[in-house]
Amino acid sequence: MMDVKTIVEKKVSEFQSSYQPKFVDIEGSIKVNKYIEHTLLKPTATTEDVEKLCKEAIEHNFLGVCVNPFFVPFAKKILDGSGVKLVTVVGFPLGATNIETKVFETKWVVDNGADEVDMVINIGKLKERDYQFVYEDIKAVVEAAKVPVKVIIETCYLTDEEKVAASVLTKLAGAKFVKTSTGFGTGGATFEDVALMKWSVDYEIGVKASGGVRTYEDTIKMIRAGAERIGTSSGITIVKGK
Repeated sequence: MMDVKTIVEKKVSEFQSSYQPKFVDIEGSIKVNKYIEHTLLKPTATTEDVEKLCKEAIEHNFLGVCVNPFFVPFAKKILDGSGVKLVTVVGFPLGATNIETKVFETKWVVDNGADEVDMVINIGKLKERDYQFVYEDIKAVVEAAKVPVKVIIETCYLTDEEKVAASVLTKLAGAKFVKTSTGFGTGGATFEDVALMKWSVDYEIGVKASGGVRTYEDTIKMIRAGAERIGTSSGITIVKGK
């Protein structure tokens, strides 16, 4: 069995002694629309709202949309053939459901058309430093999904050391991205957190910045810090703001 605790602690120690982030050089214009997951996760979202979201994503050629699981079958019908990815969430927004529930939810959304799954970790277990549990939680979803998984670590509740630990566990468990936030916590993505998360995964998997990214300038800043995806409900404002 992989000794995840030792691997995590080694990276945390490296952070404490010699952390040095890298930044992406951006030259010329950049197609920010191809970074954006046009997002609607509000509990008040209606079918009409989701239809509008999907049509906007097609019109602006966004990379994807992100909706709650209930709307996956409906959104799939609208997006079919458009090239826009259908992303949904699992264990959202608290991450405090059991592993079996997350696995069931993951299989259901994938069977109904989700192209990618954004799961929330068990934040309390991370804070307990039960790294084996967090690893197994993520790995179970990754194995059930068989599509790219992003792991939401909810940075606003974590110390820098915990952000490093969560990011390392995400990579070890086979997820494709580590993601900053649900948008339902006390804060969203920051330039500093994105850079730290990218460093923590040794620049080997992606980072999704989500929560509070509302302008073109915000978006460029996140991309410079290492984000390959931007989760935002302000996609149209962003692409019109360049």
